[in-house]
Amino acid sequence: MGQKLTVGDFGRNLREARKARGFSQEGFAHAVDLDRTYIGGIERGERNPGLKVIVRIADALGVEVAELFKH
Repeated sequence: MGQKLTVGDFGRNLREARKARGFSQEGFAHAVDLDRTYIGGIERGERNPGLKVIVRIADALGVEVAELFKH
C-alpha cells in the first residue's frame, strides 16, 4: 500500500500553494473569511479542516481540491 497523506502534508501543500500565489497568511485568511490563526493551525498540521473549508481554500487558491492532497 502507498504512503498515507497526513494532516501535516495537507498543511504543507496549502502553505506552498498560498505562498506561490503571493498570499500572506493574513491576506489569505481574509480571502477565505477564516481567522489567520486557523489557517496557521492548518498549515502546521494542528487543525483538520472539514470539506467545506477545503473547498473554500482550493477555490481561493484557484486550484483543484486534489492539488492540496498530493504527496
